[in-house]
This record gives sequence, structure tokens and C-alpha cells, in this order.
Amino acid sequence: MRTSVSTLLAFAFSGALIAANELGIDNAKDHNRQQCSGMYSKKGWGGDTDPFILTTLEKRPSDQDVFVSLVVFEFRDEDLIGVWPSIDAPEKEYICTQANIEKKYCNSTELGHFILSPNSSESRNQILSTKINLKDPKPPKYDVERTGYYCVGSSPFSDGAEYKGKVEFRNAYGRLPAAQIAKLPFYAGITIAYAVIGIFWAFLYVQNRHDILPVQNYITAIIIFLIVEQLMTWGFYDYQNNHGSNAIAKVLLIIVSILNAGRNSFSFFLLLIVCMGYGVVKPSLGKTMVYVRFLAIAHFVFGVIYAVASLSITPDNAGPLVLFVILPLAGTLTAFYVWTLNSLNYTMKDLLERKQSVKAMMYKKLWWCILGSIIVIFGFFFLNSFTFAERSSPDFVPRHWKTRWFILDGWLNLVYMVDIAYVAYLWRPTANNRRFAMSDEIAQDDEGGFDMGSFGGSMDEEDARSPTREDMVNGGVGGAGEARGKGDLSPVPPKPVNEGGGLGISGASKNQRSSLDGETIFAVGEDGDRWSDDESPRHSEEKQKLTG
Repeated sequence: MRTSVSTLLAFAFSGALIAANELGIDNAKDHNRQQCSGMYSKKGWGGDTDPFILTTLEKRPSDQDVFVSLVVFEFRDEDLIGVWPSIDAPEKEYICTQANIEKKYCNSTELGHFILSPNSSESRNQILSTKINLKDPKPPKYDVERTGYYCVGSSPFSDGAEYKGKVEFRNAYGRLPAAQIAKLPFYAGITIAYAVIGIFWAFLYVQNRHDILPVQNYITAIIIFLIVEQLMTWGFYDYQNNHGSNAIAKVLLIIVSILNAGRNSFSFFLLLIVCMGYGVVKPSLGKTMVYVRFLAIAHFVFGVIYAVASLSITPDNAGPLVLFVILPLAGTLTAFYVWTLNSLNYTMKDLLERKQSVKAMMYKKLWWCILGSIIVIFGFFFLNSFTFAERSSPDFVPRHWKTRWFILDGWLNLVYMVDIAYVAYLWRPTANNRRFAMSDEIAQDDEGGFDMGSFGGSMDEEDARSPTREDMVNGGVGGAGEARGKGDLSPVPPKPVNEGGGLGISGASKNQRSSLDGETIFAVGEDGDRWSDDESPRHSEEKQKLTG
């Protein structure tokens, strides 16, 4: 009839957070004899009903009385339960038996109850100690007046007593466990934040709808997907809070898990094609896009399998076969990481070699964003490793049950949202997206002068200069091509000298570079749009030469 509450506490407190507001209790295993959960007072979180803990045991037909000892207490009052027989006793005496009555550890009216210390009445929280007759089990109700971490402990008092039942931890706000109620406003706020990002993105998208890059369509799709996914996540917790963990709640949980796997795959896919330069450096990825899509689909499939396995496999029955669920997902994740970092480094190297400093700066900012996220993640894990080092301590969960959800889930969602918002900012739709993406910046040497070879190649991709009178006499365009092949002439004809003494094209280039440096990466200077192709000084001069 005796049992060690300390052993039961160790089992209960070292487990994971409570996943439902109704928990099973029985004497089949030691750790099933006690169940614990965080509870909020009515003032602590609000609600319509008074919070309570209700323990219901199944009725057992019997000719004789069969009793089960029960105690409900707040974790900080654990020392007030039981008495030490002596200073050097290995464990406490917890149950009031006839022998303990004779030792005056308790009185006859407390027979079958858990023994409470004489100063238990000084506790701020109620300690309920009672016994239940399985012939007619009446559920004891414990009213929660203060926020805390509460436990229900049980022990068979009668010889051969076997019992089974459930403990309901009902909070004032609803049926969602207290350890997860903070997710409800959190995911509501995340959904609103994504909606605000989507509104700004939609405004820019519609405003520049005739000049949208393909990669911006992918960003549009993922923003819409994130709004839906976060809304569904919030809806799942809201439904569970109102209706409990029924069949519909389990279906919603599966849907949310699938959407989460889709978000991860879509995010890695988008980051990879962005780092490859899709839409800004390269108009198309060709066959590589097919491979990237196959990798994203594989990662999604393995992510769904992992989510389903996580819901159906418990730590008790997990075996070596669980590796076949984890390893494929880890493989596709590693492939994304390696491919993304290599692609980003290659794109930045290519842009720097071509002296495309504006586009290179854009990818440099993306590189810093990725590096910053990695530093934040590893730094957060490092700091929390000191906290989780105390996981084996019995009071670990009671001290961290309010914030553990944020450590495991919340802060990662915040980091992800910041990264998505930053990428959307860098790749936001602006005027002249396509012109900038498909054009090359005029390169400069180290002293600030123009690299004429790069300059000529950046013009309207004309491979031959306009013919002059001398060219026509010496053989037409072919003569110009021969002279250019020798490297003696610039492929661009000279321009008239402006008022400042410089070349006309040099002044235009300065204006254009000023516009590029002062705007976002997609904003192209509008000075080049002042003349049409037929009205430009270059065409006017050439026309005069040809007509004599």
C-alpha cells in the first residue's frame, strides 16, 4: 500500500509538456500513477468558468470496498506531503495506514489518505487528500485559485486494488492545455504580420504588374501560402481550445503538419533558386530547375512522412525503423543546405568578376541575412543548452512550463518571418525590374575610369558600330569589323563634347550610376529613357553621316 511519491514526481516532471487537457491515470506503471499540468487562475488568463481539476476513476464491481488514495497539490507543496519516520530514513511514509496511525503520523479519520505534514495548512494553495471507493467512485473536484503547476497523485490502498481513470485539467479560458494557450495569440499575431507583408507586397506587385520577374511570382506564392498556413495553425489551436481533442482536432493537426512540411520545402526551394541568381542574373535555370523541383518534392514527401510518424509513434515504441523516417529527411535537408551555399558563393563570385557591384551587393546582403540567422539560431541553442542541462531535475518542467513552447517553436517562427520579410524587401517589385535584371552594369577600373571593353559590351548588345563614309569606301561594315578585330577602335562611336568638356555618354552614365546607387537594386535610373532609339544623339549623328 505504500509508494514513493518522489519516484512518481521524477517520472512526471522529466516528461514532455502535457499535450491534452485530459490525461489517463492508472496503476499499471509507476509513472502513470501521477499526472501533472500547468494551470492558470481565472485572473491569470481570463475566461468564463472557474478553473478546476477533476479526477474520475472507473467503477469496479465488487462485494467489498476497494479504496484508492488520492492527493492533489501544487508542485511547490510537494515537501508538505508525507512524513519522515527518522532523520536517516531512506524515504517518507506517504499513506495513512493502521501502522502509521499507531505511530501517530496521522489519525484514524485520515485512514487511507495521503499523510500531510502538520504545517500543510500554512500553504497558500489547497492540498486535497482523500480516498475513493471503486464501488461507487465519486470524482473529487479541486478548485484552482492560483496559477501554478499542479499534480494528481494516486496509490492503491486496498490489497489488489487495480484502477483506471482520467484527470481533467480545465482552465477558465477553455480546453487548451495551459502550456499551449500562449500559442493562440502568438499565431494570431504571426498571421496578421504575414497579412501586412502580403498587403504591401500586393500593392507593389499590382503597381508594377507589367514588369514582374519570375522569381517575384514565387515570392508572391510563398507569402500567400504562409498566410494560409499560419491561419490554419491558429485555427487548429482555437478549435482545440473550444472543443477539445476530438476527431476533427486530430484531422486539423494532420493538415497543419502537412502545411508545415510544405512551408519548409517551398522555403528551401525559393532560397535555392534565389541564390542561383534566377530572375536577376539568369533569365532561366534550364534543366537545373527540374532538379531543384524534384528535390523540393522529395523533401516535402519525407517531411509529411516524418510528421505522420511523429504523431503515431511514441518514444516508448520507437525502434530502429524510425531511422528510415529521419534519414531521408536529413538527406534532402543537407542537399538543400550544401547546394544553396555553393550557389550563393558562385553567384557572388561571378558578379564580382564581371564587376556587377550593384547586383553583387544585393546578394551580399542576402549572404549576411543567412549568416545572421545561423548565428542567432546557434547562439539561441547554445544559451538554452544550459537550461536543458537541468532537464533531469524534478523541478525543470514546473519552472519552465510557461515558456517552453517559445523555446521549442515560437522563436524559430520569428526568425523565419524576419528572413522572409527581408528577402521580400530585397526582391520587391519596382519599376524597370526586367531592364535591370537583363542588363549589365558598366564596369569601372580601380581608379574609377570606365573599362571600355565592358562598356561597349553593356550597350544595346550591338556587335557592330554604325558605318561612316570611310567605312563605306573601304568595304562597308566589314571594314569596321576588321578594325574592331584588331582592337584599335572602340566598338562605340565617339560622342559630341558636352558643355563640361566630357563625353556626352559619360555624363549620362554618371547620371545612371547615381540613380542605381541611390535606389533599390531593381530601380533603374530613368535618365536613359529621355530619348527613344530614333531620337537619341547617337542615331541623329549617324543619320547625318549616312545622308551626307
